[in-house]
Amino acid sequence: MDDLIEAARDVQDRAHVPYSGYRVGAALETADGEVYVGCNLENANYSNSLHAEEVAVAEAVKNGHRDFSRLAVSSDRRDGVTPCGMCRQTLAEFCDADLLVLCDEGEAVSEYTLGELLPNAITEEMLD
Repeated sequence: MDDLIEAARDVQDRAHVPYSGYRVGAALETADGEVYVGCNLENANYSNSLHAEEVAVAEAVKNGHRDFSRLAVSSDRRDGVTPCGMCRQTLAEFCDADLLVLCDEGEAVSEYTLGELLPNAITEEMLD
């Protein structure tokens, strides 16, 4: 199994999911090989919940990274979960369309690019 998938699986134990019971972990690899992980953190006010991918991106950016190569996403159900629409847009803010996204299906891993998951993303250039 890919080390990045393993990192996404390992961080799921730290998820705070009292409402959904659905644990998600994400591992974001920088261009220089560092890995930042995140897990979902639910809040009774659902709109304040944090998604695993957002937490991983925030950790990496907080530590000065802006160049990323791969993202792995895994749920405790090994159901091939992909980043939600909100997370896809967050990723598009900090990652290129060719970011490789690995989605854990247990014995298999689905691979997408961010551009495939979010074609025509809203970008800074669109706001000019």
